[in-house]
Amino acid sequence: MAVVVPAGRPSRPLRRFLRNPGGLIGLFLLVLLVLVALLAPVIAPDPISQNIAQRLQPPSAEHWLGTDQLGRDVWARVAHGAGISLRVGFGVVILAVLIGVAVGLLAGTLGGAWDNLLMRVTDIFFAFPSLILAMAIAAALGPNLNNTILAVALVSWPIYARLVRANVLALREREFVEAARALGSSQGRLMLRHLLPNTLTPVFVQASFDVGGAILTAAGLSFIGFGAQPPTPEWGAMVSETRSYIAEAIWAPTAPAMGILLTVLAFNLLGDALRDVLDPRGRD
Repeated sequence: MAVVVPAGRPSRPLRRFLRNPGGLIGLFLLVLLVLVALLAPVIAPDPISQNIAQRLQPPSAEHWLGTDQLGRDVWARVAHGAGISLRVGFGVVILAVLIGVAVGLLAGTLGGAWDNLLMRVTDIFFAFPSLILAMAIAAALGPNLNNTILAVALVSWPIYARLVRANVLALREREFVEAARALGSSQGRLMLRHLLPNTLTPVFVQASFDVGGAILTAAGLSFIGFGAQPPTPEWGAMVSETRSYIAEAIWAPTAPAMGILLTVLAFNLLGDALRDVLDPRGRD
């Protein structure tokens, strides 16, 4: 007898997600962040406009999060910084995934000398602390936001290379791959048609965690002067600029720091939920 699924019943992954409170909180925070970033030009004043006469003003109806040492509206800078942080996080992860997936796919499929060469290059990047290596790359390229994205991406791709290579090694001896090879499929077709689609699930899970990590690393680089430069309203740079005034204007460094905290928390919660949703061993 056929089993009839009630119309409109959510799919199993969706049901798992809806039962995950952490995932729902993360999704809510992310949606809120995206809305703030998109609406920043409408709901927030100019983030770089200065008014020295109103410097270090506490939160008020006029300035929701107070003003900084140059009289700039902290709320405006935090709101506009949301878009910058999202650009950094997704830009880093997209670049890292493209590089890492390509390296891992080639290494796992070709094997032999190519595998050894590509994995030894990957090991070189793993040998250095990621933040130190990112600092060195950012310093060599020059301190600006685009170079920060590139620097963080260049230290983030090895994890994807290892992840994809491990999955390819497990898949390339499977029956469907052997059948495709027996039918005359080229190496390129095997990689793109049969191996790559079956390695993307763990990549998506890892990427969801790494967006928050990329934002945090980029903020750290900006804090020490290797990332975004003033007057760009980037959260790490904002904390760096206002940290000297924490005793008299605690709101100035605290607001961007909370932005970093909530954004990283949102992506970590979403990453946990996505891992649970996509786990084939999970139960309803």
